[in-house]
Amino acid sequence: MNGKHSPSLKFDEPVPTPVMQANDLTVVEERIPRHPLLPSNVEPETLRYDPVVIAEYFRHRPLEVFGRIFRVVFPIFSFALGLWWDRQRNRAVKNERRRAIQLRELLTRLGPAYIKIGQALSTRPDLVPPLYLEELTQLQDQLPPFPNEIAYQFIEEELGDRPENIYAELSPHPLAAASLGQVYKGKLKTGETVAVKVQRPDLRECITVDLYILRRIAAWANNNIKRVRSDLVAILDEFGYRIFEEMDYIHEGENAERFTQLYGHIKDIYVPKIYWQYTQRRVLTMEWITGTKLTQTEAIHAQGIDARYLVEVGVQCSLRQLLEYGFFHADPHPGNLLATPDGKLAYLDFGMMSEIKPHQRYGLIEAIVHMVNRDFEGLAQDYVKLDFLTPDTDLTPIIPALGRVFNNALGASVAELNIKNITDELSALMYEYPFRVPAYYALIIRSLVTLEGIAINIDPNFKVLSAAYPYVAKRLLTDPSPELRASLRDLLFRDGRFRWNRLENLLRNARSSQEYDFNLVLDQTIEFLSSERGAFIRNNLVDEIVKGIDALGQNTLHNVTSNLRDRILKAPLANRLAWAIEETPNAPVEQEQTLENIKRVWSILQETQGFDPAKIAPQIPQLLFKPELQRMGQQVASRLAQRAIARLIREVLVSPEPAYTNGQVKPRPAIAPTPTKVKV
Repeated sequence: MNGKHSPSLKFDEPVPTPVMQANDLTVVEERIPRHPLLPSNVEPETLRYDPVVIAEYFRHRPLEVFGRIFRVVFPIFSFALGLWWDRQRNRAVKNERRRAIQLRELLTRLGPAYIKIGQALSTRPDLVPPLYLEELTQLQDQLPPFPNEIAYQFIEEELGDRPENIYAELSPHPLAAASLGQVYKGKLKTGETVAVKVQRPDLRECITVDLYILRRIAAWANNNIKRVRSDLVAILDEFGYRIFEEMDYIHEGENAERFTQLYGHIKDIYVPKIYWQYTQRRVLTMEWITGTKLTQTEAIHAQGIDARYLVEVGVQCSLRQLLEYGFFHADPHPGNLLATPDGKLAYLDFGMMSEIKPHQRYGLIEAIVHMVNRDFEGLAQDYVKLDFLTPDTDLTPIIPALGRVFNNALGASVAELNIKNITDELSALMYEYPFRVPAYYALIIRSLVTLEGIAINIDPNFKVLSAAYPYVAKRLLTDPSPELRASLRDLLFRDGRFRWNRLENLLRNARSSQEYDFNLVLDQTIEFLSSERGAFIRNNLVDEIVKGIDALGQNTLHNVTSNLRDRILKAPLANRLAWAIEETPNAPVEQEQTLENIKRVWSILQETQGFDPAKIAPQIPQLLFKPELQRMGQQVASRLAQRAIARLIREVLVSPEPAYTNGQVKPRPAIAPTPTKVKV
């Protein structure tokens, strides 16, 4: 499915299909409901990861387990010894190519679980040397294939007929071979070009014994290494559940359709169609996608496609997966992301998907906001909500530690955010304080780190979190959920003061989001302010509105009276009034700052796509009928009147009489207003 072309095999002769023995590890199989579009002649089966059943199965097979341990540990130890010997002889650089090939071949021999580790490393040019990266990239879709005869037998067993009776054409050799299966290019008898994915033989046994061994090691580490506070067993079980789902192509097809429903409408995202009549647990038939790997930047640019733009499309799609619907692609390596000739980003391979619960999604958004704004007290609370810390954890020493760690990782601005730096710094912090890694978080980080690795390969200066923040800002301004409304309130207000710089930052970032709708923001803001949940913000906004209007009014009055004094007022009585006006101080610094903040926000709104004052005007009459906003207006008018009366008393009635000299007002020393510090 990577756009390569090869001659097709037309079925003129029958293909021999040797008999394969059935596996005896049937304890983890169970029936599932039939998909409505599946063929009726075959009853589907699926695999369910059950660690208890697996442990019981291998408890009676110690020789099989120890044999697998020996086959894994001995080659890994030999490879590590070779690297050490190269360094001892100062031949590490000279032998780097050979060692990289050895590592690729080693991971290939060890099987799917280790191949997936290599695939993850193949996306990190910032971690892996170039020669190793080049070799590990082959693990994405260039693994050794298994024989066609076995693949054809699986097709017949799963679909109930010989391949030549199902497909009009099928490529003579697989065009791609990955960790769990290999892909043929074919054509249906109805004319559609398709990709036919067939699962590897003996896949279940190899993965199951590896998971059993790793789970025993994880349990030992949890019980004997005090430094390990995360539940390694739960993390491994999460991986086990997902990889067992990945071995079920019916489940993958359903994932693809759900992915299409949730994200297929996003601009320049494409998801291939599933052909259910030709799909079963070990065989998947889907629409053939012609495209180029996202990491092959030269080939993409040669087609006139902007690879960096497609990465940004992928980032925006990933954000919606992680933060909007919670159903996310947990294996976005370059072999699963293609640039199509018409400039779209095509997603492939929906076997390993995962989900995030709503409270976890909101917690992630809040954590990003608190991290960007360096609100480390809020960030510490987020870690409690996200299950990184227990509710009874003393956060007092953790808050300053987060400040030290993330101030280094964040750099000077949002544009310098880097997932790798943040995860590295957080990993160091976890050793000092009682952090733990929730099982769901491991797949999220794997997905984000892999995506950032692809982005770095295209543009070394690309920052995934920097590209993500406009979406986060848009969600914070538009999502009506109580969790995010509370987070917005906490962001904009501190100690009863409105933080205008945070609002400016949100508006400036949100307008960069493709789906930012100013009118939606306005409608939801009005709805929220007029609700019970908006009472806190209403009360604080009254103060800010009064400050702004008062400052604007004083400036306007000062300008008008200055002109009158210079042109009209000449009499002694007028001189008295002129003195009073001259002695009237300008608006306090805090009010002037509020006025400047309002001007900057208005300027940002004017530059926002979709902003139209003509559309705002018709909403004003509707606002006047909302009781909460009426009370808010009454409070503003009342406080403005109080300020005006207090100023009149202070400046006219309480001020001492001016001294006269020959009918002229004697100059008095000016009293400068005490400047007020503004908290930002």
